[in-house]
Amino acid sequence: MKKFLVIGNPIEHSLSPKLHNHWIKQNNINATYDRRLLTEDDIEKIVNDVKKNKIDGINVTIPFKKSVLPFLDKLTPLAKVTQSVNTIFRENEKIVGDNTDVGGFEQALRHINYSVKNKKIFILGAGGVTPSIILALTKLGAFEITLSNRTREKAENMKKKYSTLKVIDWGELPDFDILRDFNMIINTTSLGLSKFDEKVKINYAIAGSDKKPGSNKLFYDVIYNPKETNFLSTARENGAQTENGKMMFIYQAQLAFKTWHNILPKIDNETMKLLDL
Repeated sequence: MKKFLVIGNPIEHSLSPKLHNHWIKQNNINATYDRRLLTEDDIEKIVNDVKKNKIDGINVTIPFKKSVLPFLDKLTPLAKVTQSVNTIFRENEKIVGDNTDVGGFEQALRHINYSVKNKKIFILGAGGVTPSIILALTKLGAFEITLSNRTREKAENMKKKYSTLKVIDWGELPDFDILRDFNMIINTTSLGLSKFDEKVKINYAIAGSDKKPGSNKLFYDVIYNPKETNFLSTARENGAQTENGKMMFIYQAQLAFKTWHNILPKIDNETMKLLDL
């Protein structure tokens, strides 16, 4: 029986086992999929378990999408460009890191018929999934992308990879005229995974007026569990369009499943009901 895992810290929020085991059963595959809480010190061993055929594939979530890189033999083109890995598999005795987040995010935007072409985008956070978001936005024709991260150095490192990226200090956010300047605001931080997390401190109302964001502003959170973070609920209360990371999660999982099993699983009503948070 083949064995697959998702690794992360925290990991209890992940619905990957629920989704992958559903598809495994649906396609009569002799395999199991579980989740495992790890620390940075555990990464090398878990990748070695793939080399030793103890594990057949791994999904990687917060905060290890970059941590796994030194222990892999090879990266797919998307993983190489983003330097971010969310799917690991074995190929010809080599351990390969892949990135299905880029395709997952692209498909998620198509799912809601939202075009970023010629639009200005603001991103909160410079973590492991952020390079994938930036690459997808660039491929889809975004006009301008601005980034802010609590640690300025990480944001500047991201700018080295994407030279057209604009960076502002995290401390400037409360006074930044975010809604007038941008069409889409994306939260890629982990703020919101817990109800006790601090709120994302941005102005949700247009500065200097009593106008609301309106439905022409899209607030997008890559978090899908909980279904609505404080970031999204506050935006919704101010009249903005909101979207969580559920469809991105499903589409990236679909691509990972195809990589491992050479089967593109169905995303149907049963799948959606399964993940109805």
